Amino acid sequence: MPCLAENTGQRRDHVTEPIGFLFTNRHRGPLSPGYVTHTFTRLVAEAGLPPIRLHDLRHGAASLSLAAGNDLKVVQAMLGHSSIVLTADTYTSVLPCLAHSAAEATAALVLEAARSTATSLRGHGGRKQSRRRKGSRGRGKKAKK
Repeated sequence: MPCLAENTGQRRDHVTEPIGFLFTNRHRGPLSPGYVTHTFTRLVAEAGLPPIRLHDLRHGAASLSLAAGNDLKVVQAMLGHSSIVLTADTYTSVLPCLAHSAAEATAALVLEAARSTATSLRGHGGRKQSRRRKGSRGRGKKAKK
């Protein structure tokens, strides 16, 4: 693309390497935390939403992710926690609900397997087929001592 190459060549002396900020000020530096907080608070008020801190959105996203069934390790990576223990300790209030849901899902699988087995057995006439064990001498006969 000649246009892109041309523009890149013209601006090469003004372009700096990315330094890792997603949002920057007009000087390509990091936004000040106070500015971000103030802007977020203003936008929340303008939208008519109840007051919420910007950091609360992080906790909300993590809680929703866990409630959606995402693994704790995935949430740890999403939040950038160095230890899964920190993630587990922070979101323990969400975990009992998830444990209950996991238990219900497991019970549903067991019940479905039991129903499937019962249906299969009914399809074979419902009779158990007896098999002789090794050393068995037949019906009703006792082994002599």
